[in-house]
Amino acid sequence: MSSRFPSILRRGLAAALILGVPATAWLWWEDSAAYETVAIGRGDIEASVTAIATLQPRESVDVGAQVSGQITRLHVQAGDQVERGQLLAEIDASLHQATVEADRAALDGLRAQLAEQQAQLDLARQQHQRQQRLATAEATREEDVQIAVATLRSAEARLRQLRAQIAEASARLRGNEAQLSYTRIYAPIAGTVIGIDVKQGQTLNATYQTPTVLRLADLGSMTAWTKVSEADIRRVRVDMPLYFTTLGGDGRRWHGKVRQVLPAPPVAPTASGESSAAPQTVKAVQYTVLFDVANDDGELMPQMTAQVNFITAAAQDVLTAPLAALQPVEGQAGMFRARVLEASGRAIPREVRVGARSRQLVEVLDGLGEGDLLVTGELPQKPSRFQW
Repeated sequence: MSSRFPSILRRGLAAALILGVPATAWLWWEDSAAYETVAIGRGDIEASVTAIATLQPRESVDVGAQVSGQITRLHVQAGDQVERGQLLAEIDASLHQATVEADRAALDGLRAQLAEQQAQLDLARQQHQRQQRLATAEATREEDVQIAVATLRSAEARLRQLRAQIAEASARLRGNEAQLSYTRIYAPIAGTVIGIDVKQGQTLNATYQTPTVLRLADLGSMTAWTKVSEADIRRVRVDMPLYFTTLGGDGRRWHGKVRQVLPAPPVAPTASGESSAAPQTVKAVQYTVLFDVANDDGELMPQMTAQVNFITAAAQDVLTAPLAALQPVEGQAGMFRARVLEASGRAIPREVRVGARSRQLVEVLDGLGEGDLLVTGELPQKPSRFQW
């Protein structure tokens, strides 16, 4: 364009002189285009998958009552720290204590009968031996020998029966002693009482289900239950690094690694009476990802909401370029095309190989150097001055 306008201008001036018309207009054009550029520099790149998680204690127990009865005493309150084996609550044990005492008395009676029967057995054995000696000497009746044998067998059978009754009574006693021990509820783990579900004086019915008395949790280690969209779940792997923040956490970051990716999404409960043929609303599928984090300072609490970033790729102090200024090369993974502004003002094409990438930046592995001016946009060409 710059070569055409001067020649047109010369021909116009010549025509004006021939026709006697004064030439009073001058026009200047600039041929160089204006570009928007950004200098290639160094920086950090982090690609991540974002998700929402709910924090739960890694180890927690719902402590229940295994026997029915009235809560006579609660020894702890919510927030208390307890040790494993510490007494937490007591249930009225009078009925269970009476049952155990009756079982012990019955067992003592059976043992006394066993001792008596043992004496009877010894006597029957001696009589049998005497009748056997007399029979050898033909000094007794056959009937007396038979009576001695029958008496001996009867005494042995009675002894075996008593031993079986004692075993049964012992087992019953152990079961009732266990029931009695259940009236005193102890901590199965060391941790914090995070909730109490009963009141002192309340009567519990453990006939059909185990009522929960209180809840214990070890708050020194938390597990995050994270919901990851099906669009991102393939990018999340076991041992992948991550960090998260909490609401009101003053920007503090907690770091961890993925422990487990559950293979199936949670099953949503179905409303009772819902027809299997009824149309269902299509919803985005979310998978559960678990990771653990230490909570030594107690800043994390159960049911807290956390915003999690799973780091899928990261690079520090590398050459970076804006992703929007690159065009992917079809069929060549990791290859892009770009334009670089030279000192002469021309924009020349370059092929660029990239590494890690985020939503805005990519890591430049080859094709661009530090300080290169990468063309990010082009302004339309305009005349610099027009004057009559």
